[in-house]
Amino acid sequence: MGERQISFKKFPFSVQNKECRLLYSFITIKIQKNGTEIKLISERNAAMRSLYGVAGHLAKTTIDKNILHLIYYRVSQINGCAFCLDMHSKDLLAAGESVQRLLVLDAWREAPFYSDKERAALAWAEALTKLNETLVPDDIYNEAARQFSEEELIDLTLAVTTINTYNRFNIAFGAAVVLTRWDNFRRNKKPHNFLS
Repeated sequence: MGERQISFKKFPFSVQNKECRLLYSFITIKIQKNGTEIKLISERNAAMRSLYGVAGHLAKTTIDKNILHLIYYRVSQINGCAFCLDMHSKDLLAAGESVQRLLVLDAWREAPFYSDKERAALAWAEALTKLNETLVPDDIYNEAARQFSEEELIDLTLAVTTINTYNRFNIAFGAAVVLTRWDNFRRNKKPHNFLS
């Protein structure tokens, strides 16, 4: 697949949103493929920089952040993105999410411990990610519209399409999962700063 290198350093360009800065403040991803170095995250990469504005908008949404992280995690499960699964599981656990709910998320329809709002968000995320039909089924749309305002539903759609985009970038270029010490992460409760 090619050699992957992840280096941890300060974010190389200005990002105004605190969550976006935190997300990439310690990570630069370089991939070697066929003798060519690809810097997925760098100041010269305008394509990736364009996503940071979207993340900045989503950081201001009225949708509960734990719901957003649940859909990020669920969409990453569907797409098989290990990098995002690793990152968002740590975000959820740091925010107090239970291990049980994370482990059972793949079967959320059968599990009793997800709220109606979470179920609506998860169904919406799955429908937009799997694209089994040309339109979202009416029952999924109606429940999402009942649980979320019009603006929130637009933001939820943006969140789903954004995590799908990140998943595809990470899968295309082989972003590696960083081996971490869980006890150090739990003690610091700082997402994405996993060294030492």
